[in-house]
Amino acid sequence: MNKRIALASLLASLGAISGQALAADTELNLYSARHYQTDEALYADFTKQTGIKVNRIEAKEDELLERIRNEGANSPADILITVDASRLGKADELGLFAPLKSDVINQRVPAHLRTDTWIAFSTRARVIVYNPTMLRAEQVSTYESLADPALKGKVCTRSGSHPYNLSLGAAMINHHGADKTEAWAKGIVTNFARAPKGGDTDQIKAVSAGECGVAIANSYYFARLMNSTKPDDQKVVASVGFIWPNQQTTGAHINVSGAGVLKHAPHKEAAKKFLEYLTSDQAQIYFADGNNEWPVVASVKTANPALTRLGAYKADTLEISKLAGSVTEAQRVFDRAGYR
Repeated sequence: MNKRIALASLLASLGAISGQALAADTELNLYSARHYQTDEALYADFTKQTGIKVNRIEAKEDELLERIRNEGANSPADILITVDASRLGKADELGLFAPLKSDVINQRVPAHLRTDTWIAFSTRARVIVYNPTMLRAEQVSTYESLADPALKGKVCTRSGSHPYNLSLGAAMINHHGADKTEAWAKGIVTNFARAPKGGDTDQIKAVSAGECGVAIANSYYFARLMNSTKPDDQKVVASVGFIWPNQQTTGAHINVSGAGVLKHAPHKEAAKKFLEYLTSDQAQIYFADGNNEWPVVASVKTANPALTRLGAYKADTLEISKLAGSVTEAQRVFDRAGYR
């Protein structure tokens, strides 16, 4: 009788464990630093297709990284989502990601836009916007040209310590070396129309207002203004020129949104499914329509009016792993140049 009771107890325990495993496959915990309300539709569609419920915590990148580190092996987080290779690279350096193996991802995401632990699922370009009443397009057709002494008092940017600019600096280091990148950064500082401030949309509006002659901004900010129905936004778009930088050399610098499965993820299979879902045609089109970003999957076609108007361009194909690996050096270079 005692043996039967023990066996029944064991079977009950195994059943409970099995039930927990099944339950684990029905949910996914995201820690996200991507603060776009339009992403709600993306998560809802994933749940509709898979039955996996998405739980999400949103915060700034540094807060999420610190939280994951403090939670350690007990962290409930399955995936970290954020923007920019510098931030994803930092998480990787901290050892937060698990190795990622997926034939689906390897087939759909170009090799230079993925690493062994995290992937880019959408891209934006770091572009140049200029005031045609103050400058000619040929004067500002490359990132390097922004350090030209002829542009003294005409350049606007956001902070040099912002990840978008640090990633551009990291790309410059990979293409030209640290010394030339430092000289370039010093030239930009000398050419400032004002001290760095605000976000990328502020830079575009400053160019429109004639506060500066040229600025750097991520493409999706400009596309957002193009798609806006506000008269003031349309006036801004009509009053500035738009340039794909470095089309005769390296191509326009690419900024990414990306994600990785966390090392202690309790729902690793669901997490892998989610990353694979992000590379699906439907999700890729969503990034274009929802936030004016470009798909990483080359075969996906978009119909976003603003992206169509911007047209095709040559993108820098520098490996994001190399880009992420040079961000710390870019920060040191910018600090020495006084680009803060």
